[in-house]
Amino acid sequence: MSLNIITVDCAKLKKEFINLPWKIYNKKEYPQWVPPLKISVKELLDTKNNPFYKRAEINLFLAKKNNLLVGRIAAIKNNAHNEFWKDQVGFYGFFECINDAEVAIELFNAAQAWLKEKGLTSMRGPMNPSTNHETGLLITGQDQHPTIMTTWNPSYYINLHTNANFTGVKDLVAYYIPNELAQNLPAHVTKYANHMKKNSNITFRNFDMKNFNRELEICYDIYNCAWEENWGFFPMTKEEFMHAAKDMKAIMNPKWAFIAEHEGKPAGFMLALPDINQILKNNPNGRLFPTGLIKLLLGKKYIKTVRIITLGVKKEFRNTGIFSLFTFESFERSKKYNISAGEASWILEDNRPMNRMWQKIGCPLYRKWRIYERPIL
Repeated sequence: MSLNIITVDCAKLKKEFINLPWKIYNKKEYPQWVPPLKISVKELLDTKNNPFYKRAEINLFLAKKNNLLVGRIAAIKNNAHNEFWKDQVGFYGFFECINDAEVAIELFNAAQAWLKEKGLTSMRGPMNPSTNHETGLLITGQDQHPTIMTTWNPSYYINLHTNANFTGVKDLVAYYIPNELAQNLPAHVTKYANHMKKNSNITFRNFDMKNFNRELEICYDIYNCAWEENWGFFPMTKEEFMHAAKDMKAIMNPKWAFIAEHEGKPAGFMLALPDINQILKNNPNGRLFPTGLIKLLLGKKYIKTVRIITLGVKKEFRNTGIFSLFTFESFERSKKYNISAGEASWILEDNRPMNRMWQKIGCPLYRKWRIYERPIL
């Protein structure tokens, strides 16, 4: 048996890299897998036009065994992260592999060798390609399809990592928000939220899509203030933030992108996106054209599930009860707009205020992702 690791160095091999998941997953064996939009993956890997790569480098590898492509991995040098944390961490991501420990080990070793050449001392991931994008290996919750912009993988991926001497360094969790809970909030939650609404001078307003760039400026300011102390965070440049936000614009609903203001000044924002994976799971080839776009345009209005992907509050407002107000506001909106279910993710396992908030309401923790690391020797 022959096993070769190939460096992706041309357009043809990059196409093979993007198409690799379709060689591993099939609908019968992995019905939960949602084919990504290939154009989105291509954009994430576009070192010329994606502003992330103004402060980062990436190298891609494919694994071929017995003349068949069986795995892939990306090695990532994130200069912005290392400058912010003053460390020398390397990253890996876009990992896909058949259930073969030998293939996985060789892929990890190839990524590690490239990172070592760059002077990095450890290897952390998976990141696709950073904590500001899809992050983590799914360790619980494989029985359901992933929500928008979250990762899914078979459970054997866990063993592929532990067999390659990776250890978990941080877990990320997701809470499920059933419609029944939104319709019947515990009395103490409603009482507290109503009390805070009367005494906090905090109001909420929808994202103004007609003044999209102005709203992004407000959210950008909140974002870098709100996340600066979070594990793994590194500040995005304004160009990176605008680039990511504009990619979401086509699917955003202003009723689910709302800003909190205290006496007219921005205090925080919440962004929930409709779970377009409900549509993408029926788009097996991952292409946007010709039928993928039609499915998105026609199906978007029927989506009744959302993922809360961002909830950020400026530091000076964090002890004002604003998190409870955001939660109450989102539940009120879910009733008004007939949302059937939601997910709040990702939340760091040790982010006590955020975890406590969802637990107190009664939302079950139903998915967990793990970030792994191993030293570069």
